[in-house]
Amino acid sequence: MTDTTAPILAIGATGKTGRRIVATLTARGHAVRPGSRAAPIPFDWDRPETWPDALDGVRSAYISYHPDLAMPEAPDRIAAFTQEAARAGVRRLVLLSGRGETEAERCEDIVRRSGLEYTLVRAAWFAQNFTEGELVHPVLQGVLPIPAGDVLEPIVDAGDIADVAAASLIDDRHAGQRYDVTGPRLMSFTEIAATLSAAIGRPVRYAPITLAQFHATMAAMSGPVMADVLTHVCRETLDGRNAKLGDGVRRALGREPRDFADFCQAAARAGAWEQAA
Repeated sequence: MTDTTAPILAIGATGKTGRRIVATLTARGHAVRPGSRAAPIPFDWDRPETWPDALDGVRSAYISYHPDLAMPEAPDRIAAFTQEAARAGVRRLVLLSGRGETEAERCEDIVRRSGLEYTLVRAAWFAQNFTEGELVHPVLQGVLPIPAGDVLEPIVDAGDIADVAAASLIDDRHAGQRYDVTGPRLMSFTEIAATLSAAIGRPVRYAPITLAQFHATMAAMSGPVMADVLTHVCRETLDGRNAKLGDGVRRALGREPRDFADFCQAAARAGAWEQAA
């Protein structure tokens, strides 16, 4: 087990998985160093000069690349970061990766060849995309515009991803593992919309759209760069390649992943969509 007195760097500490990892490890008595631009010891992917201080004394590090490993510069950034981590004496890296993403797999290879202990966490679509991400506002408007056709996706709770990553940061038995983390069942986006409708209490309709239409929608909401990234990820991952379940949560934690319906009901009780309105 990892020394609880040596800090664990959690990059993306304010993000969907990072903040959950920080909370979980802190509650277990581990020293956690939040990795974000606003942290007491700042970490910024765009400012490599911040990396040495953030890595100083760190035993393990969680790598979440913002906005996505599909960004063109991501492999070079991940390679430079792993080299800096090795110089700093970091023992283990835990990389958040994406299922079926070519660039993410390139980054996995970089971490695997770093010479450090590693765990790779390949994640399906986050359930939190519908409560915290770009899809919140369309959902509130009663529509789910996704270029997915009839593709099936095993939506995963970011809490499950964070639990797998947290365990991997502190427990030696996860070294060298690649965990394919998904929800417990495959769902069409029609089923996803119906599940959201039942939880929210008002209709949400799945509207299959083209990649060009999706890009235009995302560009209006999040700008052209993010639209390019998200459209590329959809093009790759919503072609059927990910229409299969992974056993990562079960292998890593010895329990079943959370079902999307349970997530939606809990999110509704917590007022997730009312807060986003």
